[in-house]
Amino acid sequence: MLRIIETAAGYTCTTVGTLEFRSIIDPIRNHGFRDEKHFHLSEAIDIDFERKTLKCRSTLEPSLSYQLKYDKLAICVGAVPNTFGVPGVRENAYFLKEIADARAIRHRILHNFELSTESVIKDADRKRLLHTVIVGGGPTGVEFGAELYDFIIQDVAKIFPSLQNLVHVTLVESKEILPSFDTRLRAHAEKKISKRERMKLLRGTVAEVNSKGIKLTDGSEIQCGLTVWSAGLAPRELTTHLDLPKTKQGQIIVDNYLHTIRRDVEGIYALGDCSYVQSTPLPCTAQVAEREGKYLANILSTSKAVPKPFFFKSLGMLAYVGEQDSLTDLPYVKWQGFKSWILWHLAYTTRLGSWRLRMQVPIDWFKTVIYGRDISRF
Repeated sequence: MLRIIETAAGYTCTTVGTLEFRSIIDPIRNHGFRDEKHFHLSEAIDIDFERKTLKCRSTLEPSLSYQLKYDKLAICVGAVPNTFGVPGVRENAYFLKEIADARAIRHRILHNFELSTESVIKDADRKRLLHTVIVGGGPTGVEFGAELYDFIIQDVAKIFPSLQNLVHVTLVESKEILPSFDTRLRAHAEKKISKRERMKLLRGTVAEVNSKGIKLTDGSEIQCGLTVWSAGLAPRELTTHLDLPKTKQGQIIVDNYLHTIRRDVEGIYALGDCSYVQSTPLPCTAQVAEREGKYLANILSTSKAVPKPFFFKSLGMLAYVGEQDSLTDLPYVKWQGFKSWILWHLAYTTRLGSWRLRMQVPIDWFKTVIYGRDISRF
C-alpha cells in the first residue's frame, strides 16, 4: 500500500507537540508522476503469480476492488507491530508505527492530563492516569520516552504545575535497551535514564496488558493510564499468505539481487521490513529500506544483463535520549551529549523528503524553544 513519505524518528516528536504532524509528512503526489493514474490509494490484498495480476482494494471505498496486471513486481509493504501473542495488547496498548499512531498517543496524553485536573478524580486514579509505560527499549521506545520526559520537565511544570510531581514514565525491556548501539553509548543511555527522578528502566517481560496497566511474568502489576507498545515487528497479512519462501519470522527470502528465491516465478522482488536477504541478513531499518529501494529502482530502469549484487554498509545510527543529549554511533565516531544532539538535528533535517519539510521542521523546533510545545487538541 502506498501512502506518504514519512520520517520514523519524527513520530516521537509529534506525540508531545515538539513537531507538527504536517511537518513530517509529504504527499507522494508532490513528487510527480508521468500519469496521475500511475498512483493508486489502494491496498494490495492478493497476488496471482501465474497470471501476473495484483488484486487491489480501494482505501477510499473499501467495497471497490479491482485487478492490475504487472510485468515486474516489487513487494515493499513493510511490517506491523508484533504483539508476540500477549493478551490485551491490541485492545489496550498504543503502537508507534505510523502517523495515525502518534496522533492517537498525543490525544491520549492530553486526555489523561486534562482528566487529572478534575476534582472528582481520586488520587489513586490521578496517579495511574499520569503514569506512562513504554514496552520495548529499541530506538523508538527510548526516543519516545526521551520526548515525553522533556515534555514533563519543560512544559508540564508550566501548564500543569500541581501535577508535575505525579507524572512518571516506566520503560520496560526484557534484555538490553538500544541493542544495536555501541556498548559505551548504550551504558550512557541507561545511566541517563537511571538519574531521572520520574523515569525508570525496568527489566521484565510483559504477560498481559489491560485497561488499567500491565502485568509482568513475575506476577507484578503496574498501573498506568497509557501503555505504548514498541517491541518488535511482524509481517502484514498480505505477506503472510503469499506463496513465497519465507523465514520463521514471516519475511520473504530474497537473493543478492532482491529477487525472491522461488525460481518458478520471474520478476518478483521484495525489499524493506517484509524481506530477508538470504546471504547477508540486514536489520529492519529505514536506512536499509531506502538503500534497497534505490538499488532496485536502478535495476528496473536500466538494461544491464547482469547487475551488481546489492551491498549494504551502514552509515551509522543516531538516537535522542532527552535533555539535549543524543547518541551518535558511526563507523569511526562514537559521540554522546550536546554535540551529538546538534548532529542529530542536522542529520534528521537532511533526511526529510522535501525542501518544504526541511524548512518547516526547524521552524517547529524554534517555536518549541521559544513558546513551548503545542498542546492543542484536534
